[in-house]
Amino acid sequence: MPDCEETLKKKPQDKNAMNITESYENRTFTDAQDISKELPVNSGKIQGKEPIESLWTTYANGVVKLRIDPSCSQTPLTVHQMFKESMEKYGPLNALVSRMNGKWKKITFSEYYSLSRKAAKSFLKLGLERFHSVAILGFNSPEWFISAVGTVFAGGIVTGIYTTNSPEACHHIAHDSKANIIVVDSQKQLDKIMQIWNRLPHLKAVVQYKESLPEKHPNLYTMEEFMELGNEITDDTLDDIINSQKPNQCCGLIYTSGTTGKPKGAMLSHDNITWTATHCSRAGDMQPAEIQQETIVSYLPLSHIAAQIYDLWTGIKWGEQVYFAEPDALKGGLINTLKEAQPTSLMGVPRVWEKIMEKLKDVSAQSSFMKRKMISWAMSVSLERNLSSSRSDLKPFQTRLADYLVLAKIRRALGFSRCQKHFSGAAPLTTETIYFFLGLNIPLYEAYGMSETSGPHCMSGPYVYRRHSCGKAVSGCKVKLVNEDADGNGEICFWGRTVFMGYLNMEDKTKEAIDEDGWLHSGDLGKIDKDGFVYATGRIKDLIITAGGENVPPIPIEDAVKKALPIVSNAMLIGDQKKFLSILLTLKSTLDPETSEPTDYLTEEAREFCQKIGSNATKVSEIVATKDKAVYQAIQDGITKVNINATAKVQCIQKWVILRRDFSISGGELGPTMKLKRDAVLEKYKEEISAFYKG
Repeated sequence: MPDCEETLKKKPQDKNAMNITESYENRTFTDAQDISKELPVNSGKIQGKEPIESLWTTYANGVVKLRIDPSCSQTPLTVHQMFKESMEKYGPLNALVSRMNGKWKKITFSEYYSLSRKAAKSFLKLGLERFHSVAILGFNSPEWFISAVGTVFAGGIVTGIYTTNSPEACHHIAHDSKANIIVVDSQKQLDKIMQIWNRLPHLKAVVQYKESLPEKHPNLYTMEEFMELGNEITDDTLDDIINSQKPNQCCGLIYTSGTTGKPKGAMLSHDNITWTATHCSRAGDMQPAEIQQETIVSYLPLSHIAAQIYDLWTGIKWGEQVYFAEPDALKGGLINTLKEAQPTSLMGVPRVWEKIMEKLKDVSAQSSFMKRKMISWAMSVSLERNLSSSRSDLKPFQTRLADYLVLAKIRRALGFSRCQKHFSGAAPLTTETIYFFLGLNIPLYEAYGMSETSGPHCMSGPYVYRRHSCGKAVSGCKVKLVNEDADGNGEICFWGRTVFMGYLNMEDKTKEAIDEDGWLHSGDLGKIDKDGFVYATGRIKDLIITAGGENVPPIPIEDAVKKALPIVSNAMLIGDQKKFLSILLTLKSTLDPETSEPTDYLTEEAREFCQKIGSNATKVSEIVATKDKAVYQAIQDGITKVNINATAKVQCIQKWVILRRDFSISGGELGPTMKLKRDAVLEKYKEEISAFYKG
């Protein structure tokens, strides 16, 4: 992994950058101190702890002291300074590529920078106030990126809103962030804003960037109209605002999922973004364009930190070419974009990798006997080599032959012919998924972090990889465990320049997250091995504490069930404050190509499983309604097998039920990045859960 010296070539910064850092050793910031005089008295002070009183703030116009480690002391930069530097190096290169009228439209870095300045002037013309937000509610597109960068240039705070949010959820974020302007992509999203506009006192205008407006409204603009509004704003006016910005001021808000209450706005500084875009990406071996221009595909929600830091900010830093997928990406359309874009790197969440795996298994199951045998042979050879501890050329001829005859063709069909790095984040991968992709000679590099660490704090990559680990802390960052148990599991804590400024307007929550020594407590359980590799094993709040007081981490048991039963799509363990464990199961079903909703029809892999055990079922409803004897017995056998391997009797599953429909985003069981929302599942299926414990 490159260290900080290799990652950066130190360059003299302009006088605005240098003015903010009088002394790294003492970590004092003269401009920050000047600004802090204008802030309310309690903007981030911890009683009795003067040396770290400004490590956090809860005010949008607050400033923080940066956690600069001597081993990685990159000069703090604003977003504009980072972009200007990249534009000067990569100006003629393609930056943004999107489909318009059936053809790919390309925007260079020079054009991207100019359009962002143009958007900034228009935001100013519409009345964007300093440290107020521009909320963006739409699918990934060049307009999303240009609006985000333009917001920051204009001194605002960019705030993403999930396209799946209800009008009330949109209202909470827009109101909390004091949104002056909201940018939407479609009539569907505009309708949500129209319902709540009269309850947003700071909202001055709405801009729509995809569809045409069916009717005119005051302060409602198309993107084309919007981009011309600021023509009378001079470059000097914009430059004055840009030059007044400091790296330790807020420029972005990432709202948490809100599974345990209202979403919290995690404030990110310019330095959070520019430092993370620089160092965390290089830890994953992302290359600067002068060495190799990386090509990536943007499709995950940009309101989530993983996609925003990977697609938007890292793309600017290293001169990457970003292709935008169509809105149906997560409904099956992603592969089409991948085949056209031919990315060199791809970021996914576990459910995306699982869906690709399930699709490939379905295709394989429908292939001829000989083809299935060839695929099975090739994947077993590749897996054996990748699991070899020495990583020597085990059976070199067979390995090369398997890759040439079979695996390279599969990767080509996925659009992975040029892809050198495949990343996964937002949740741990299952063993089945890791091994399946190793069988395709695709190691999945796990990253680990959270909204509050500006995305990845720990990274895996080609040179930092260990199965089941999410890598090591990035250079200049630290990670430690607190409250370790006898097995070495403890709460993972973070320190470094990835750590956020604080939660907007939430002092108590900020104090809960950041301790008196400035460490961010993740709320995650994990281990750290002797070599510094980090293993995240689950959320502390998800830990099941049985009626007998035993602690049971659910994820390893759920993964074991899914591995033992290929027909199972989702599994959620139940047992908090209960006498025994039970589990909710869903079966693998096809998705409606139009809506991406789970259908009643079993996938090819699930049907093949049924046939092997003597069942002719083709639908989930058939299995549940008749309590299909063969399927139910097979599931019980699988559960029994998992129980035999349990580390303790308390971790054995005693009861289970098959639900009639697989989990989905629209069903409320999965979040926007397809992560399981346990509290929502507990509420939705409380009757089924109650039935486990009656009598």
